[in-house]
Amino acid sequence: MTILIEQPVIGSPVENKNVCSDQTNELVLDAGLVVPNDGNVVSELVSNNEFVAPEINSFGRSFRDYDAENERQKTVEEFYRMNHINQTYDFVKKMREEYGKLNRVEMSIWECCELLNEVVDDSDPDLDEPQIEHLLQTAEAIRKDYPDEDWLHLTALIHDLGKVLLLPVFGELPQWAVVGDTHPLGCAFDESIVHHKYFKENPDSYNPEFNSKNGIYSEGCGLENIMISWGHDDYMYLVAKENGSTLPQAGLFIVRYHSFYPLHKCGAYKQFMNKEDEENLKWLHIFNKYDLYSKSKVRVDVEKVKPYYLSLIEKYFPAKLRW
Repeated sequence: MTILIEQPVIGSPVENKNVCSDQTNELVLDAGLVVPNDGNVVSELVSNNEFVAPEINSFGRSFRDYDAENERQKTVEEFYRMNHINQTYDFVKKMREEYGKLNRVEMSIWECCELLNEVVDDSDPDLDEPQIEHLLQTAEAIRKDYPDEDWLHLTALIHDLGKVLLLPVFGELPQWAVVGDTHPLGCAFDESIVHHKYFKENPDSYNPEFNSKNGIYSEGCGLENIMISWGHDDYMYLVAKENGSTLPQAGLFIVRYHSFYPLHKCGAYKQFMNKEDEENLKWLHIFNKYDLYSKSKVRVDVEKVKPYYLSLIEKYFPAKLRW
């Protein structure tokens, strides 16, 4: 099967008013690769055949523009209104307990990929294509620039598989409980969070215990000890971890926190990070460029690349997983 979509305009990414800058100028990996960290996630990598980020998304606008006047924007804003009202500490605790049982279905990673043909993400202002296209676009773009990091290729393929929570067999959760940017619960809602204004209707906003910068947490406690809003990220992390995936910790970190834009785009909540989080965040910054800017009109021959990804699935996952 070949997915045919038109070619994007290529150039340097454009900063828009919803992008906030981190305080760090650059990230240096152990291998010596320097990753710019200027808030634009520019594509200045070391490969001569590097992935070049498109200037505009598939709708002809800047990426992650949540204020653009169009029908898609209205759907996205309504999504975030519902998300910010309903994602409470108690709700997330309940979801983690319920879905942590992994008793819905047994299937392979690739079977789950194919299920995503039925999913469209209402929170995404850049994409309204079936999700499997985005997975393969992201994975193939990373594979080109990082041919030796096969775990990163597979991480890209699986990072959004948790969106199957939208489907009936997984409980058909509402969009606000599955997709969109994530944020911590149990502490103050940082103003960098998209459509922050709607938190005024969230019950946690009136809990004094949750309203300070650190809330119920201590600095340096580690992100694994922070309650993050429930969605596909945390669910897929639970699936991978509990089924014994041998992906490196950086891969699991990417799966769990790739939608945590207040942290990796704006530098919010960094006070909770420990040393391991800091190292893993370097890889998340690399991944995010491909996750965001590969949402464009490219050609992906699914049948041609499928054998490669099946070999990676066999390497890092069991044949069947509990979901």
